[in-house]
Amino acid sequence: MSMIISYLKSLLRDELADVLPEIKNRTNKKFIEYKPNKIYSFGNKNSDKTFYIINRNIPGGGLFSNVTFVMNELKICISKNFIPIIDMLNFPVIYNDLNPINGTENSWEYYFNQPARYNLEDAYGSKKVIFSENVFKIDSAKSKDYVVDLNSSNLLDVKHYLKLKEKYFDEANNFFKKSFSNSDKVLGVHFRGTNYKICARHAFCLTPKIMIKNINYLMKKFGYNKIFLCTEEKVFLKKLKKYYGEKISFLDTYRVNINFFSSHIPAFKDYPRENHRYLLGKESLMEALILSKCHGLTYIKTNLISAAKIFSKKKQNDHPVNVGFNSKNRYVSRWLWYLKNLLPKDFGGFKKITYK
Repeated sequence: MSMIISYLKSLLRDELADVLPEIKNRTNKKFIEYKPNKIYSFGNKNSDKTFYIINRNIPGGGLFSNVTFVMNELKICISKNFIPIIDMLNFPVIYNDLNPINGTENSWEYYFNQPARYNLEDAYGSKKVIFSENVFKIDSAKSKDYVVDLNSSNLLDVKHYLKLKEKYFDEANNFFKKSFSNSDKVLGVHFRGTNYKICARHAFCLTPKIMIKNINYLMKKFGYNKIFLCTEEKVFLKKLKKYYGEKISFLDTYRVNINFFSSHIPAFKDYPRENHRYLLGKESLMEALILSKCHGLTYIKTNLISAAKIFSKKKQNDHPVNVGFNSKNRYVSRWLWYLKNLLPKDFGGFKKITYK
């Protein structure tokens, strides 16, 4: 009965991903009771130091939403001369997996090194430990002085604390070198689908027809001859592969089929492969790194694109597109994209693409 109720709710409003139930069940509940900005003592070590445990309210968000939250808290931490420790073991997020990855159960350390030379064990044996704020929402961001864009200049002074593990840079470099030649001019395309069809207040994702029109325009105007495509929907990939053939390259990532009646977060509903949750995060990370190497980017605004921009070491052409925004109401946003997709532009369908 509970599954039926959950499914009916998913038809009425947008859905949120959650931590794996096995992870939730083995998480020590005492950590939930620690209050932010209060000093706790866990031992007598490091009495001359104050550790700042950066933790996000369970289940957190997408990979780069979590990174954006961490960067905001790093800014606060450094301003107070505390030592930052990022804890996504005792405060798990949706990428925490069933087994250790790279020797750790702290999902931050799947992908990144700690910003300082200390670890969780050091912090939780120390005399002075403070827990960060843990709620990160657009509605409350301004009142808390949070920056919601990872690529914002307001976070540049803590960018060097974001210590990505070197092996991911190496993997991205190898893919780009194998896929493209030095003479190629590559357009990076981030073609979001799935829950971007139903998320309240988010920009509408494009349809394949609109995206192809957009890519054709950009290739002709700016001289791109190759495409690197990021998309989580099988049908989006299939249609663009059919149209562009050998001009298009992409990673072999987990992709899904979506329709109005299905879940829009199936990647977080199923567990179809070993280390699935870790791999979902890794695939997003790899796509951001490869996008950072492209000569131009086209997209609707996402955290992954912001990440690609902070990783990039080259000047890139920027081609954001917009066909409108979904409703602020979760119950309306659940079906509005599908309705607009059926209607002509002049009768309530998606507006003509605009370039910023």
